[in-house]
Amino acid sequence: MGNLEKKLHHEKTLLERRILMGLAAEWAAAAEALPERFRRLIFPPLFAICDMGGRLGRWHPQRAEIALHPRMVFDHPWDAVKDVLLHEMAHQLAAAMPGGNSEPPHGPVFHEACRLLCADPRASGTYPTLQERIAAGSLRENDRLLLRIEKLLALAGSHNRHEAESAMRKAHQLIRKYNVDLQRRAADRSFVSLFLGKPALRRFRECYHLARLLQEYYFVQGVWVSAWVVEKAKMGRVLEISGSCANVQMAEYVYHFVNRFIDAEWRRFNRTRRLNRYRKTDFAVGVIEGFREKLSGAAAHRQTADETALVPISDPLLDRYVQHRYPRLRSFRPDDGHADESVIGEGVRRGRTLVIARGVADKGTGERPRIGYRKQRKVGKTEGKKKTRRSEAKKVRRSEKNELLMKS
Repeated sequence: MGNLEKKLHHEKTLLERRILMGLAAEWAAAAEALPERFRRLIFPPLFAICDMGGRLGRWHPQRAEIALHPRMVFDHPWDAVKDVLLHEMAHQLAAAMPGGNSEPPHGPVFHEACRLLCADPRASGTYPTLQERIAAGSLRENDRLLLRIEKLLALAGSHNRHEAESAMRKAHQLIRKYNVDLQRRAADRSFVSLFLGKPALRRFRECYHLARLLQEYYFVQGVWVSAWVVEKAKMGRVLEISGSCANVQMAEYVYHFVNRFIDAEWRRFNRTRRLNRYRKTDFAVGVIEGFREKLSGAAAHRQTADETALVPISDPLLDRYVQHRYPRLRSFRPDDGHADESVIGEGVRRGRTLVIARGVADKGTGERPRIGYRKQRKVGKTEGKKKTRRSEAKKVRRSEKNELLMKS
């Protein structure tokens, strides 16, 4: 085994250890949230990462062990891993509840255990993962209207400024109409919850401003939840949004789009100034508030007397879903610190020019953060030299080809 293979093996072993610690920490957090009479029924199990064929996870009552498939923990974001963990934990709880051992594996007692743990009763076996369900479910709810929204957001990428602005305004108007129609005709709707970004020990101020903007304009509810930070082997926090599949997918897209816009504009603004990370926070807050002004101005512009009556203040079913998922919520206000008003003002100016473009399910949004050690692989010196030699050989062949073309 070469040095590179040894290093990769060591990284994989270390990552597996941190993931197993994370599973134990998430199990303990979920157990702590249970009512006391159910909490007493279960004890911390063993945790394992092992190949189980087509299954994502499994509860072994004889071994008192929860096992997850390597593909599940390495190739999916942490919220998808937690989704499967809670499903297997529900099996553990159901087995300890009265009547749990005398019924089929997914019987009424198991479903009650899922309700208590806010677990998905289907998140196992060959059932699609959280992200696959969101992608598939978003276009089943109201195909025609969502396709119109997608086409309008594609038009918002136009080089014609007025056409782009008009397309984005119309898209947001249809997003509101879509949600009003859903509330009017659907007595019972299903919701999903999704992490935005990766869990972290620390959050900058702009994260909270962006979370508030998503809640106000994209019909989702956000909660800062505890989640395992694999890289640091500690519990941190992450923004979890809840809503319909289509709204969650749209809010996720906007979240990444706004963050990419902030990064690109900050690089331009800070090219010669060399300002620190705290000033980037001021700039980012300005961009988000500038974009908020733009959205609120567009809303005021289009709200005739009829439209104002159609805009819902809140979704009672979504409120109930979030309240059940997190019964002990509390509000807090982040400290604004010492902000640079001139940098904030520059961010506001640029935020007013932001246009959300492309489709609801744009393939160019980039993959969600995964846990896998494959992403952490570094190129060794030998491999780096090979790449350099290959690129140099390509340049020589290209120059020879150009010479032949010039001679001909």
